[in-house]
Amino acid sequence: MPAQILDGKGMANKIRAEIKDEVELFVKETNIQPALAVVLVGENPASQVYVRNKESACAQTGMKSIMFRLPEETTNEKLLTLIDTLNADTSVHGILVQLPLPEGIDEKKILDAIVPEKDVDAFHPENVGLISQGRPRFLPCTPYGIQQLLIRYNLETKGKHVVIIGRSDIVGKPMGMLFLQKGLGGDATVTICHSRTTNLAEITKQADILVAGIGKAKFVTADMVKPGAIVVDVGINRIEKEIVDEKGEKKIVSQLVGDVDFESVKEVAGWITPVPGGVGPLTVTMLLQNTLNGARGQTAK
Repeated sequence: MPAQILDGKGMANKIRAEIKDEVELFVKETNIQPALAVVLVGENPASQVYVRNKESACAQTGMKSIMFRLPEETTNEKLLTLIDTLNADTSVHGILVQLPLPEGIDEKKILDAIVPEKDVDAFHPENVGLISQGRPRFLPCTPYGIQQLLIRYNLETKGKHVVIIGRSDIVGKPMGMLFLQKGLGGDATVTICHSRTTNLAEITKQADILVAGIGKAKFVTADMVKPGAIVVDVGINRIEKEIVDEKGEKKIVSQLVGDVDFESVKEVAGWITPVPGGVGPLTVTMLLQNTLNGARGQTAK
């Protein structure tokens, strides 16, 4: 029996509706509209799409989005000056610098310059430290979205063995911390695998919950998955595929796929996220939740 689909897009729409109601109440009580400032440097096509999605999501939930589109040749100094201005602007509650940044810009220095209270991506060392201690100010958007997806589908994490493929600061490491925390969506035993892990398939086959976030198209195959496991695909990869059109002519088309070979793995797994329509929409949604939480925190001061 094929795996049941974890519909991230549908769940994201449901959570956004809840956030919209919360924003309306917050505005009514405080007369303050939560605002997210998004900084895009350069012309990366994928980043352009992500930024448009964030702009649209803000509009859907009644939040204000403030866009800053800077040229590729922007210097560290100019970017830091903009961030200083946004840090001091009390009408801005969240600051997001779209990654990746162009060559020559010091990514860590830029992200560290955002004040922790407005760091809605939860990349600042202070926020990472708070997460590790189980008292987060914000949760990183992709892991937060995955956790919410499992909770809202009533999929138990307590006592389960979670295997995460990938040790990035954006997904792998914080995802591990969230699964380790006490309480709902946590209390799991966590193994993090990476490019230096030996006998990877032996480890992944032990997973009750397998999270793939390594950026390699269709890397996880059916023989790496425990029957009945929950498989969460964080990957977004664009590949070229040959198809035959209605006229019988061959042509090359671009296709979006995850880190999981969906067609083979769905025959083994119990639950699986698709790509697209899985984790991606939840990432943007939890960014909105963090922005609202930022507005609440800053207004309470």
